Amino acid sequence: MLNHIYLVREKLTEELKRIENEETDLLKRAELSIFFINKSLIELKEYIRKNKFSSQEDEVLFFKEIKPSIYSKLIYFVKIFNIESKRPNGSDKSQKKYLLNELNKLEKYFSENLEFYQYIRNNMTYLDDKYFVRGKLDLRLYVDTFIYDADPEFSTSHDYKASKILANDLLCIYLNSELATLDRKENGMNKNTFIPKGKYAWTDSKISLTELIYALHSARSINDGNIDIKELAKLVEYIFNIDLGDFYRDYLQMKGRQSSTKYLDSLKAALIKRMNEQDE
Repeated sequence: MLNHIYLVREKLTEELKRIENEETDLLKRAELSIFFINKSLIELKEYIRKNKFSSQEDEVLFFKEIKPSIYSKLIYFVKIFNIESKRPNGSDKSQKKYLLNELNKLEKYFSENLEFYQYIRNNMTYLDDKYFVRGKLDLRLYVDTFIYDADPEFSTSHDYKASKILANDLLCIYLNSELATLDRKENGMNKNTFIPKGKYAWTDSKISLTELIYALHSARSINDGNIDIKELAKLVEYIFNIDLGDFYRDYLQMKGRQSSTKYLDSLKAALIKRMNEQDE
């Protein structure tokens, strides 16, 4: 049963990549993505209605991981469509205020659902049979009102909330990317006015440098972690005479790769090789 479900998800992933590569207009891309995601969800709903999971573990896997990985993208693109449709056409300042307000909404949802965020982020399982098995609605576990209108054969008490967490991660990256673009515009950040010419240049790919920046930030290696990711990116751009552009989008691309730490892995391999050669 899961094999068919994985095939549906894989087909959708390929379709979304095609849309991203071929459609440059953001609203049109969101609209097309919403159509194909909804089509896949309808297909999965009909399949699950006609077939039974072989075990409760498979049911949990579907509603905890597989369905949210698909439904989160529906939430994300619907939200992107709404955000960009209502985005003000005025000054950069008004746009920043608008985008920051959207970020505050994400932070509010995070604060209101902190316990469940921690449950998901820490890969906990002790409530899986209540959160991700159908027919186990428990009002004491704080459910969204969405569940009362959801199809009981295709929903559990918390699969929507799990999807919302994944969607909010994507939205956070998108909103920060848009804010960074406005910041660069406001500060005149380009190669001619912000980055001085020097003898040190980054000669690897931009996405590799972005991977290194996020690794340093995650490890709190600069100022004990007391530095914003945008500030760290600016510092690295300054040092290496490079404009990373939309590094938040590169980060999103990294997360979707088969090897999310491709560059860091290559650094480790190169260092080990050097040490081994020197020992010979």
